[in-house]
Amino acid sequence: MRPMTIIYLIRHAQPDFAVHNDMERPLTEVGLESCNKVISYLLDKQITEVLSSPYKRALDTVQGFADLCGQVVLPVYDLRERAVDTDWIEDFSEFVSKQWENFDYKLEGGESLNQVQTRCIRALEAIVSQHQNKNIVIGSHGTAISTIINYYDKDYGLDHFNRIRGIMPFVAKLVFEDKGCSSIEIIDIMGNEERKLYERASESSE
Repeated sequence: MRPMTIIYLIRHAQPDFAVHNDMERPLTEVGLESCNKVISYLLDKQITEVLSSPYKRALDTVQGFADLCGQVVLPVYDLRERAVDTDWIEDFSEFVSKQWENFDYKLEGGESLNQVQTRCIRALEAIVSQHQNKNIVIGSHGTAISTIINYYDKDYGLDHFNRIRGIMPFVAKLVFEDKGCSSIEIIDIMGNEERKLYERASESSE
């Protein structure tokens, strides 16, 4: 039986955008309540490790599940959200479009999507290598997760990203086998019934 590692990337729940400090931005009351959906989704997944971006909103989204399972959440700095700028951006949609049109585009105090993707993939592949045949939960962020998906599927772009921008939290399930990432699903867990927002099986699974 060939080794298989399953990564559940959890996009954080609704944050309080009134707090402009990216690392310390907390979840809203609605966000905290929706973390129960994360717990319900993950309970039967035989999770062996819980990791997270060090940003508070990502940590808090997976903390309840970790507590319930007696796990300690291990921070992974390179899976944090991308730095935008030293100042708060009002027209965020225009900025997002420019970044997805040009992966090297960035503001003076921020990161390009290429930079975000490079560090995220480096961190993710190290985790997969260290945890073969395990099921791992990672708390992360919409853009960070999207650059990971784009790395394995270059057709994943701005339109896909815009479809998931307002969904917090969601789950991106990545399956890794001996030839790499064999399948990806994005799952909306916020409704009464789970629904797939995106699905791809790579050539490596054939």
